[in-house]
Amino acid sequence: MVLPVTTANNVKVYTVSGGLGSRSIPDWLVRKKKKALKKDFDYRTRVELLQDFEFPEASNKIKITKDGNFAVATGTYKPQMRVYEFAEVSMKFERHTDAETINFELLSDDWTKSVLLQNDRSIELHAQGGIHYRTRVPMFGRDLAYHTPSCDLMVATSGSEVYRLNLDQGRFLNSIQTDAPNGVNCVKINPAHQLFGFGTSNGTVELWDPRSKARVGLLDHLPLPQTIGGITRDPVEVTAMAFRNDGLSMGVGTNSGHTLLYDLRASVPYLVKDHQYGFAIKNIHFHDGVSASGHGDSENGGSDKVIVADKKIVKVWDRTSGKHFTSIEPETDINDVCMVGDSGLLFTANEGIQMGAYYIPQLGPAPAWASFLENLTEEMEENPTRDVYDEYKFVTRKELSALGLEHLMGTNVLKAYMHGFFVDLRLYEKAKLIANPFEYDDYKQRKVREKMEKERASRIRANNKLPAVNKHLAQKLLEDTNNTKKKKKADTTTSLLEDDRFKDMFADPEYQVDLESKEYELLHPGARQQRSIDAFVGNSSDEDEDEDDTAMPSNDEPMDSDDSDRGGDSDDDMISKLRKERQQPAAFEKPKPLTTIRSTERKFKSSDNKSFGSRLQSSKAKKQNEGHRVSRTSMGGMEMSFKPKSGGRGGKGGNRRSRS
Repeated sequence: MVLPVTTANNVKVYTVSGGLGSRSIPDWLVRKKKKALKKDFDYRTRVELLQDFEFPEASNKIKITKDGNFAVATGTYKPQMRVYEFAEVSMKFERHTDAETINFELLSDDWTKSVLLQNDRSIELHAQGGIHYRTRVPMFGRDLAYHTPSCDLMVATSGSEVYRLNLDQGRFLNSIQTDAPNGVNCVKINPAHQLFGFGTSNGTVELWDPRSKARVGLLDHLPLPQTIGGITRDPVEVTAMAFRNDGLSMGVGTNSGHTLLYDLRASVPYLVKDHQYGFAIKNIHFHDGVSASGHGDSENGGSDKVIVADKKIVKVWDRTSGKHFTSIEPETDINDVCMVGDSGLLFTANEGIQMGAYYIPQLGPAPAWASFLENLTEEMEENPTRDVYDEYKFVTRKELSALGLEHLMGTNVLKAYMHGFFVDLRLYEKAKLIANPFEYDDYKQRKVREKMEKERASRIRANNKLPAVNKHLAQKLLEDTNNTKKKKKADTTTSLLEDDRFKDMFADPEYQVDLESKEYELLHPGARQQRSIDAFVGNSSDEDEDEDDTAMPSNDEPMDSDDSDRGGDSDDDMISKLRKERQQPAAFEKPKPLTTIRSTERKFKSSDNKSFGSRLQSSKAKKQNEGHRVSRTSMGGMEMSFKPKSGGRGGKGGNRRSRS
């Protein structure tokens, strides 16, 4: 079973009956036999909260009895009234009338006594057994209300008078004369202190005291804009009214789609809400229920909500702040909205066959007679939505000829639709198997290839492609990533390259790092020197590509002590070290121009063709013969031992010491 759900403003609204998911069957899928219903997926997965909760054509009004055990609705065609019993979750009975019902009132706590206002100026009083009495009013009626303490039935008509029919005395009393020559649209009675409220076609609201039968208040200037988009709108009319149980709050709905909330102690509304559709407001309801969790927090749902409906949409918003809570938009136009007590279930009377039933868990718990809704909603929501077209396959004329089914055109097997046909899925699979018997083998081979491609794509591949911006930084991060000795740093640099927060740094030219700027050189002192070395190495490789790169200084010049113990180093390392030493002169020496380095490098060229190893061994042997020994300690230091020469005429130092 599938229960359609919408999440307007992150508030789940479950469509129990009516709406989008109730019945979506194409016209050509006609059920000719009742046995076919067991194969109908929509019928098998239907949810009927109340059996036969519908009318042949449309429903006009729906109300709940005061005891909360019955729902009474009127509709057409033929004009009729239906009563639904919640204990049996089904229709109790239906009763036909001679004219269409505009509005009705329940006189008793249950359905046994009711009064119907019909569109032929007649008023019908119904008892448990049927129609009890019928009378008429001089003008066409628009609304009615029943005042329980005085047994007065007030009927608002297209004239300025509100007729009073006393059901205890059985006669008409003096009517209430209003200042609305165009008629009174709605009549409401305050449940706290029985104040009468009349909404007129002139855009005014008149408040009358039932004890003195005199007017005690008048709202004649509703603060609404006179123009919309530079166009003067129609005169404002009051089309709906409602009083809250606190006796002080009043809601007024207009034909322009505005809802105004008043405090009866002030003549200015404290909140104005626009439906944005421009349709007349049909119903206003103050909802004082509690949320499903048992509390009345207005932010999480529950109390202090106003439910307003026009013919297009039902909106629920906060009474004090006007903040939007959720909305319901049925497929068909709305005629009336009714809340089931203080629960989260509401009924709608629509211009369609089915009446709507919507459950909002955040607005309130399910009523006691429908407590199963609280468990069914989430379970039924998880099931996937199924469409009736899942059992059919759409094929074009070309595909039909390829399958060899052209001879079925014009029969009931193929249903023409747009530029093709609908064919039963089972027939399509059989025809496809006959047309291509080796399709399964092709399918297996295709799956094998897809699996191999998937495994091949999962192999580790080196991706050395550098971004267009900040290549130097990206290369450095990749080198740190490939360094296995720095695993923690590699994880960090990998996250930097893959993090979406830093992707603009390697894609947006605005983030390009200027390596030649002074700020960069201050932050990276060796950057300028490294650029000079790179430029020198590039120039040297171009000029000396025919010369030997393993050149060493001549035997006459001393060899660095650091190189004496690194005989296993490569030639490239030795050359880079020599170039680095030439590029960084000692502090006491005057730096030589860069142009003299090449000539110095050529002086290091040896005239003989000895290898690097033989020259290094001969250098070591020479130093040992002279009494010199240089070695490195385990902690990275250096030790050097030598034998001083005796003073004599052969050594300059000895001559100097002998002179001293």
